[in-house]
Amino acid sequence: CHNTSTTAHMTSDPKMTAPAYQHVVVSKPNDCPGVTVVALNRPRKRNAINSTMWKEIGHVFTELTYSPDDIRCVALVGNGNSFCAGIDLSDPSFGLVDAGSVSADNDDDEDDDDNSTSNDVARKASRFRPKILEMQTAFTALEACPVPVVAIIQGFCIGGGVDLITAADIRICSPSAVFSVREARLGLAADVGTLQRLPKIVGHGSRVRELVFTGEDFGSAEAARIGLVSRITTSDETLFREGLDIARRIASNSPVAVRGSKLSLNYSRDHTVADGLEHIATHNAAALITDDLMNSFAGKDGDASRFAPTGPSARL
Repeated sequence: CHNTSTTAHMTSDPKMTAPAYQHVVVSKPNDCPGVTVVALNRPRKRNAINSTMWKEIGHVFTELTYSPDDIRCVALVGNGNSFCAGIDLSDPSFGLVDAGSVSADNDDDEDDDDNSTSNDVARKASRFRPKILEMQTAFTALEACPVPVVAIIQGFCIGGGVDLITAADIRICSPSAVFSVREARLGLAADVGTLQRLPKIVGHGSRVRELVFTGEDFGSAEAARIGLVSRITTSDETLFREGLDIARRIASNSPVAVRGSKLSLNYSRDHTVADGLEHIATHNAAALITDDLMNSFAGKDGDASRFAPTGPSARL
């Protein structure tokens, strides 16, 4: 993987591209077997996420689970100068259902079916909640994807962009990257993953609360210091190459071992140590019965062809 551009030496995946997706591009680097690249593709909008892109992100990562291809790692990138500028606030699809305030006269109109249905706050909330859950599910698809997801971040990663990358397994960024948990400055609490996942990545201490409550912009050095990213690349120009190299190295290992490791890490994060040990014991009771153990010693290190494909996941 020696490319420095997200468009160089790529082969599109005909099963997962146009006409299915308008704002997400799925491709495969020709010299990185087992690696799939998912690119956010609204560069003129700094990859701000509109409702269409939001749905496409969830669909892409769900379908990767069932792909017949030998996918062992996913690199998530943003085309253009920025990774993601957050939610596209110009998209009316993100507005509140039946926006408006409850009339002060409603107390006198309890028998008015129209008013009680359209203006009742509890009913509005009941209708709007499924949309929030749907948006959460789209980003959780990265976490649920059975193979590791490496987020490769340049430029702005704001608001919804932070929600997105916290659902990835590994995050690296360029020296010029800028992050912000921007929601508080926009009048809302982040509700699609940042408040739940970011503290588990960087810790529950004072700094994460400062970032959330102030909406402060912070750069690559601070992102690395608190552990949001695992590394800052040598330069902006080498970002994609270095990110793909991580993905290639992951893809060269046993897919049984890597998938099992991700499964255990995610489970153990949300359970006690004792529960995590029990979980991996049950998993490895079956997963250790594999040719991958012998093949890891028999072949050349870094050669993905040592290990057989896992095949597509079963589905109804």
